[in-house]
Amino acid sequence: MRILLTGKNGQVGFELQRALAPLGEIVAVGHAECELAEPEAIRRLVRAVRPTIIVNPAAHTTVDRAETERERAFAVNATAPRILGEEASRLDAFVVHYSTDYVFDGMKNGPYDETDATRPCSAYGESKREGELALQDATRHHLILRTAWVAGAHGSSFAKTMLRLASERDSLSVVADQWGTPTSAALLADITAHLVRQQQQGNPEAFPYGIYHCVAGGETNWCDYARFVVGEAIRSGRKLRADPAAIRAITTAEYPTAARRPRNSRLDTRKLQHAFGFELPHWQTGMRHVLQQILGT
Repeated sequence: MRILLTGKNGQVGFELQRALAPLGEIVAVGHAECELAEPEAIRRLVRAVRPTIIVNPAAHTTVDRAETERERAFAVNATAPRILGEEASRLDAFVVHYSTDYVFDGMKNGPYDETDATRPCSAYGESKREGELALQDATRHHLILRTAWVAGAHGSSFAKTMLRLASERDSLSVVADQWGTPTSAALLADITAHLVRQQQQGNPEAFPYGIYHCVAGGETNWCDYARFVVGEAIRSGRKLRADPAAIRAITTAEYPTAARRPRNSRLDTRKLQHAFGFELPHWQTGMRHVLQQILGT
């Protein structure tokens, strides 16, 4: 089995190289090997590699910058998945693609499930929704995993930012009226490997393709998440200027950004758990592991 993996230098791509390694030969590419904003470069890559499986965590993920870089955001997040799907269909290959809570507007009271209407409220969210639709049109043999608040030890993350700021400042102000679930990149990678294994070992035509929500268990807000990160770091022995009590809760209105964020990013994962027999760990479990790696403990 040959696996083409994009975004090898990102948080999820880094972990996928580890998780997918036992399943077959991995051809991992980053921006230097293939510019995903160029359709012909994608076609050349897929035709040269001739993969059995394409795993695509690569994306234009700078949410605020997407507001002024719409063309590039749509090229990477919408056109590239369509090209990957078309090329996969020619090869009868299987595509795993990652999407986001930003396809929703955040106005629902409870967790979003896969049947809820998508109403993105940012250019990034719009581009990711278009990517979902484009891949669905291009090939039936796809899995789209919507996830949220991804964190890993590799690359930049909210957790690393909070640790840096807490080492520089005596107090922090963090938004407390946006809710979601921190999800470790390692968990996403391990789930992906399990799904790929199931698809390859079973009857591919009977495999339950489609869209699934994939986040860890539990929920929190950004402020309490920051307090958790800082508290865990202090308990591990890290010296910080700000402690959890010095992290002040503020509203979204007090922290304006170029792109609007969903207030509710909670995703219902029952479909994924029922279809594949998963029990998803609480977000704090995964984040403790991420923090251990970041802190070197």
